[in-house]
Amino acid sequence: MTEQPTQPTEGRSGLDRLFLFCGSLAYLGFVPFASGTVAVAVVGVPLYLALIGWLKIGWPAYAVFVVVFTLLSVWIADRADKVLGEKDSSKNVIDEIPGYLIAVFALPLTWQIVVAAFFVERAIDIVKIWPATWIERRLPGGWGVVLDDVVAGLYTLGLLHAAVHFAPAWFGA
Repeated sequence: MTEQPTQPTEGRSGLDRLFLFCGSLAYLGFVPFASGTVAVAVVGVPLYLALIGWLKIGWPAYAVFVVVFTLLSVWIADRADKVLGEKDSSKNVIDEIPGYLIAVFALPLTWQIVVAAFFVERAIDIVKIWPATWIERRLPGGWGVVLDDVVAGLYTLGLLHAAVHFAPAWFGA
């Protein structure tokens, strides 16, 4: 029986360490509690704020970024899971970021929306509303790992767009 390494880099090749570093988002995935939520808080929210608030890229460029990042996440998640020897490992958290980035697409940049998207997307991702579980189980490798988070992002996006439409003042819009 082979023992699992106790440290993220122990006994791994350079390429494996690179995929693990990227997949775990600089080892945030190794946080012992709520690693996916920590990843969204530490990487997803600031990335969104940097793209929309600081760089002020338009929604078409943002959409292209999200699609490219999602495809890259599929590849990295697949490789990182192979390194870890697990399917959808809790240490492999890169898949959480596309879900959040989708959840805030084409919404006004307000603190209320940023916070609501964070909590709603995380809750929907954790609960795994259909077809998320089906996708996670049926699609191979990184596709299942990432696309279940995309589903959570799409549900959140729909809910928040409706909420902003019907109660814009609640969301600072």
